[in-house]
Amino acid sequence: MKAIKSDFRNFLFLCWKHLSLPEPTPIQYDIASFMQNAPKRSVIQAFRGVGKSWICSAFVCWKLLNNPNLKFLVVSASKNRADDFSTFTKRLINEMEILVHLSPRDNQRGSNVSFDVAPAKAAHAPSVKSVGITGQLTGSRADFIISDDCESLNNSLTQSMRDKLSDNVKEFEAVLSPNGKIMFLGTPQSEMSIYNELGLRGYETMIWTARKPKVVQIKKYSGNLAPFVVNNKAKEGEPIDPIRFNKIDLEEREASYGRSGFSLQFMLDTTLSDKDRYPLKLSDFVVMDINNNIAPVTVAWAGSSEYACEDLPSVGFTGDKFYKPMFTSEDFTDYTGSVMSLDPSGRGKDELGIAIVKQLGGNLYVQKCTGISGGYNEDNLQLIAREARNAQVNKIIVERNFGDGMFTQLLKPVVNKYYPVSIEEVNHSKQKELRIIDTLEPVLNQHKLIVSPQVIREDFDTKDANYQLFHQLTRITKDRGSLRNDDRLDALAIAVHYWIETMAVDTDRQLQDHRDRLIKTDLDRFMSSALGTRPKEDNWIT
Repeated sequence: MKAIKSDFRNFLFLCWKHLSLPEPTPIQYDIASFMQNAPKRSVIQAFRGVGKSWICSAFVCWKLLNNPNLKFLVVSASKNRADDFSTFTKRLINEMEILVHLSPRDNQRGSNVSFDVAPAKAAHAPSVKSVGITGQLTGSRADFIISDDCESLNNSLTQSMRDKLSDNVKEFEAVLSPNGKIMFLGTPQSEMSIYNELGLRGYETMIWTARKPKVVQIKKYSGNLAPFVVNNKAKEGEPIDPIRFNKIDLEEREASYGRSGFSLQFMLDTTLSDKDRYPLKLSDFVVMDINNNIAPVTVAWAGSSEYACEDLPSVGFTGDKFYKPMFTSEDFTDYTGSVMSLDPSGRGKDELGIAIVKQLGGNLYVQKCTGISGGYNEDNLQLIAREARNAQVNKIIVERNFGDGMFTQLLKPVVNKYYPVSIEEVNHSKQKELRIIDTLEPVLNQHKLIVSPQVIREDFDTKDANYQLFHQLTRITKDRGSLRNDDRLDALAIAVHYWIETMAVDTDRQLQDHRDRLIKTDLDRFMSSALGTRPKEDNWIT
């Protein structure tokens, strides 16, 4: 018993045995050792699936075994997740022979989400209590606060969400007993993770990655890599815990998450917000209502604070906001044209990407950009045809790099029925990420891409951020496979590329027409000189 009480790793071994699990892996033992010896303020960042929450539940049991009068407050992103933690902890207490004496008595609190342990002295605060990060923390009291994945995609997607989360976390100090401890467990969900901020507040951070980082990458972690990782005998890029995740497994997960997602979830690398790596910015858009038929002749962009769209959700990096135009002319005119572009790879987890972009005077108006699941079933084909009709598009552009043109053949009869319009296929051989960035970056830099606020709001309503257009746009890099999903972004790039090429052809045609007029003028002058006749007035360029 002395060995079990004095070393949490021994207790963890017993827990895993009780749960019929294999012996804890070396990395799990290392995390357990850090938990036991952690300072008053600590952050444990470990890759997804390493079992840190289970380890921490066992840790709570071990601490109560040593001191049943301790008070624990478990906080998670949602009340349900926090409750799952406390429920699992209570089960261990009720089921493990070494802990059963801690089970609550009849006259004690005994719910799964708020319970006492039998030897505990009477107190206002329960031995273990669970609460969501947005729940009522005021009135709680704890010797030990455990924040288990308090950061999630749902509460850290925008800057305002991250600010709110940061404020909620600060409340921990108000409910902590004197000399109490706070321990964060989690995996960063964004490049602006709250876990980065905690280091500035005096928290000691320890990071366990799924692969051994390269020597040149180690400095990214600011000295917070666990010595277990740094000194591991694995080669650079090899799994740190091959028992849990082998090389093939990690490669499969990288393909599924996308390179940037894998870097966050498995390599705990939050340094990816480098401006050079993420060239596409929300701030380069112009946001304004878009009419279906006409647009202002002139639109002027402004990036000053008074034109910031504070009411629109921004999923970009810190400080990256949408902006309204500084000026729009009073003169409106018809669009030069309107196209719908389709990225028809919508099978499995992919979407069928749809973008509707109109053009006037060199400005491109994004009237719609969304995605639909279900591939090329009849309902989706009809939806595409109706959207084309409603937007009065002049052409539908389909990426041919899917199904060898099968999608177009299925779409044509449906379009002809609802809204006869020409359909054009395009082929792309260039690496997708490079093509998208090379297409959109110059247009955005010139502030020629105008988007409707409705498009932004509807896009944000997409529950999974990986499918959101503006999340894809701000996270794409030139690395192959940098995005988990890119269907909406690709559809937008296809439409923009079409207009770039069309405008280039129009410009060439205008230049050629100008040259032809100059040649004709010179010829008329020559004829006037040679024959003594005066050129007609309309031959002169004024």
